[in-house]
Amino acid sequence: MKRAVSVSIGSSKRDKSIEIELLGERILIERIGTDGDMQRATELFNSLDGQVDALGVGGADLGLDVDGQWYPLHSVAGLVAGVKKTPVVDGAGLKNTLEARLAAFLDAELPSPVVPRRALITSGADRWGMTISFSQAGYECVFGDLMFSVGLPIPLRSTTSLKRLARWLVPIFGRLPFAWLYPVGEAQDERTPKWESYYQWAKVIAGDCHYIKRHLPDRLPGKIVVTNTTTPADVALFRETGIRYLVTSTPVLDGRSFGTNMMEAALVALAGKGRPLTREELAALIDQLGLTPQLHDLGQDNPAEASRA
Repeated sequence: MKRAVSVSIGSSKRDKSIEIELLGERILIERIGTDGDMQRATELFNSLDGQVDALGVGGADLGLDVDGQWYPLHSVAGLVAGVKKTPVVDGAGLKNTLEARLAAFLDAELPSPVVPRRALITSGADRWGMTISFSQAGYECVFGDLMFSVGLPIPLRSTTSLKRLARWLVPIFGRLPFAWLYPVGEAQDERTPKWESYYQWAKVIAGDCHYIKRHLPDRLPGKIVVTNTTTPADVALFRETGIRYLVTSTPVLDGRSFGTNMMEAALVALAGKGRPLTREELAALIDQLGLTPQLHDLGQDNPAEASRA
């Protein structure tokens, strides 16, 4: 049996271990959270090097891939500096392949067209495939990179603005402590409603699940959330706010969807090449496996909300 492990600087409350079968191969996938402890995460990566088939960096990005340009996050890179044998991925490959199909998936699977065609994407630079997917599908987009990462009330409204942000500011932000930019550990369980006018303006709210939840308003009837790494508690929260549809970019396994880093690590383990897969290899494997985003109708278990959506 092959083994893929995601070491996350996120909360250990979200830990999960499950066996899956892909193309006849059994793979054990595990998620280990360190509650924001970067040193413990580093030690885990080092101890697992050479012992597993693939490693995923969870709760953080090694860098941002914006329109083919790689911007490293130096505060995260140290986590895996000591890994020499096992291939390491952070999910960027799936963010630029599987997530690039999300808008088309909505058009094909929803029972009615998305109207109005407006999307709030919490961090467009971090999920370039998602950004391009909605932009090219004719959505009017607000990108909340500055709003959700550093709290600045500056919405971005074009991919050109995102590329400028990446070019000018990511080299600076990439040297800041990662916890300044993204919730880690227990901070992932905190929710302070904010930016409500943008949540209400959009029909689709897309991006990282922790960013979406971090400032989620109490009521969002009829909205569509597009994300990944959801637990049953996350789904319950979305249902309570009146959100009608939840789309997860990665498959739901045993009640939850895993992060892109975990699923990419599973695909790397399956391929057995001893290295990360190229975008072309990932896309081909995704097609071979028939992996697609998954649609969840949250109104099915809540008829009152369904009637109002």
